Amino acid sequence: MAAVLAWAGLLAGAAGCTAGGPESLGRVFGKPPAPEDVVRVAPADGSKDVRPGTRLRVRVAGGRLESVKVVKAQDAQDAQDTPVPGRLSRDGRTWRPDDDRLALAAKYTVDAVAVDEDGHRAARHTTFTTYVPAERFIGYVTPENRSVVGTGMIVSLSFSRPVADRAAVERAVRVTADPPVEIRPHWFGKDRLDFRPRAYWRPGTRVTVDLRLRDVQGAPGVYGLQYKTFSFTVGRSQVSLVDAAAHTMEVRRDGELLATVPVTAGAPKSTTYNGKMVVMEMLEVTRMNSRTVGFGGEYDIPDVPHAMRLTDSGTFLHGNYWSAPTTFGRTNVSHGCVGLKDVKGGSSGTPAGWFFDRSLVGDVVEVVNSDDRTVSPSNGLGGWNMSWADWTAGSALG
Repeated sequence: MAAVLAWAGLLAGAAGCTAGGPESLGRVFGKPPAPEDVVRVAPADGSKDVRPGTRLRVRVAGGRLESVKVVKAQDAQDAQDTPVPGRLSRDGRTWRPDDDRLALAAKYTVDAVAVDEDGHRAARHTTFTTYVPAERFIGYVTPENRSVVGTGMIVSLSFSRPVADRAAVERAVRVTADPPVEIRPHWFGKDRLDFRPRAYWRPGTRVTVDLRLRDVQGAPGVYGLQYKTFSFTVGRSQVSLVDAAAHTMEVRRDGELLATVPVTAGAPKSTTYNGKMVVMEMLEVTRMNSRTVGFGGEYDIPDVPHAMRLTDSGTFLHGNYWSAPTTFGRTNVSHGCVGLKDVKGGSSGTPAGWFFDRSLVGDVVEVVNSDDRTVSPSNGLGGWNMSWADWTAGSALG
């Protein structure tokens, strides 16, 4: 009977010592605790639709973590599974990723091994998936990747959706140059972000555009999709000066005068913009219809040769085969464009063909002495018409 009472007392004592529950009871009798009691993972195993801003953590209450491996599983935007780098705290009890932002539309797998205070080893395997946005946005980049451009090129990003958090998006875009030069951004409205240096690029400069827009919230519920790098190279310098009053264009290459070409600019009722414009695209031949640029039915020419776009609103520098040869250098007859003498079908032997063959997207064409206002900085790549102070004031980050 005494032995029974003694055993009961022992049990009672053990029960008193195990008020902490099954984990403590397991220690008393040498039974290892369950892995989930040793290794705590957040977000919880099996979680779905984990929202942006949630933090990933692996912890142990006692003992230490031996190893933690986290993988972001393949999704629509990744070519392969991606290890998630992270670090342990000094006491070995907590692991956290280097980047606290969880990727959206992704599946995470966590494998952790820990040793508790009694020397028991526990392994934990968990998974969770993150929120899949219903709406995404991307940025369309000008100029094209790997292109060779003129010294007046402005990096322009046109976003597929309006951006409400311009500061967040601006932080996610980085434009750098080699050799280095200061490059600053400027917002035009809610869907366009341009970058340029203080002065024209130096020939030979390599410019890199890093888009880190993936999972950046540009507007409520709208997240970026891209994680890409673009680059382009600046070629030789060519700047052309159109004098609308003198009906001439001086073409300078690396500061030296190549030629003075006779031109026709905008007629008195449809003058050409003044200011610095940048060649945006080059077309061997294109159709020009006056109704598409706000005029009536004044013209519809299906085969305009050697056409170089200077503004979004329809200003071109192009070949002209329909005006009399005596027009060029004497009279302004166009509807706002700058015309150079050409022949039907185009020819490299004409002034228009000569200039086209020696031009690049990104070259600067400046118009002076026209009876019109200066082109808007947002019309095409017209940002060179802003002072540096006004340009830098257009950053959302100040």
